[in-house]
Amino acid sequence: MNIKKEILDAEKRIRKYIRETPSDFSPYLSQLGGCVVYLKLENFQATGSFKLRGATNKLLSLSREDLLRGIVTRSTGNHGAAVAYLCKKFRCKGIIYMAENASQSKIDALRLYGVDIKIQGTDCNESHDFALKSAEKNSQVFIHPYDDVKIIGGQGTIGIELTRQIDRIDTVLAPVGGGGLISGIAAYLKSINKNIEIIGCQPKNAPAMYEAIKAGRVIMIKTKPSISDATGDNIIQGSTFDICKRYVDDFILVTEEEIKEAIKLVLEKHYMLIEGAAALSVASFIKEKERFKNKTVVLVLSGSKIGIQTLRGLLLKESEI
Repeated sequence: MNIKKEILDAEKRIRKYIRETPSDFSPYLSQLGGCVVYLKLENFQATGSFKLRGATNKLLSLSREDLLRGIVTRSTGNHGAAVAYLCKKFRCKGIIYMAENASQSKIDALRLYGVDIKIQGTDCNESHDFALKSAEKNSQVFIHPYDDVKIIGGQGTIGIELTRQIDRIDTVLAPVGGGGLISGIAAYLKSINKNIEIIGCQPKNAPAMYEAIKAGRVIMIKTKPSISDATGDNIIQGSTFDICKRYVDDFILVTEEEIKEAIKLVLEKHYMLIEGAAALSVASFIKEKERFKNKTVVLVLSGSKIGIQTLRGLLLKESEI
């Protein structure tokens, strides 16, 4: 599998459909860590997250016949929003499976696109099985949210943008759920400069990729609920595990309180709303800031979708202290 070629092909294929998101210098975090910190603002991507990149690359690789039969996917929210947006844009039918524990704010956002949403399964893995069986039964294309070379290729275009925007990169911290985002970024940047350090960031409540890499194989772990709901489930054996094992140098795990504090910090210092998964890179940087002294560090902010009730809870707690 030539991931770099797929990323370069994706760059040409999807460029006119996506935004080149900014890499903003963070004065506060730079001073805090004695280094230079940039925030890669995928929360500014159309549909609110990086997921649009991979989904666009995948849909553009399908035939018109595939699109007319309709496509099926499963999602915790952001991947589904990207697919729904594209189904409307390309005028094809989309069916999105979501688990019973999916964020209501993300379900409501998907309904705006007019796609068929099916709530099935108690968690992401059960929802995945329902979606896969439905696609097979109806001869429709199933679009995996992360374990697909086209999806990984699309996410890797973030790495291309980073090399255009920042002259020197020492370390990149990125959230990890299924691993599609960090796989694409790591594969591209390591092909440019093998000395760039790639660090995966996960909640302590759901460190599936970290535990898999540590075990040397994909294993099922018992996860707990996390405010980082987009990274909260077990992973599936496949490409992303192999790429992470090869290219991701380290992992940092953060607590729920550390994630919440990072969300509030970005709101206070940068006047931006980010979701729990996006806060993982900020929380991880703050937790181990001493190791980044004198380096140029990129923190990937993966998405913007945080529910109003979640945000209200964070801010009310702050006001009561």
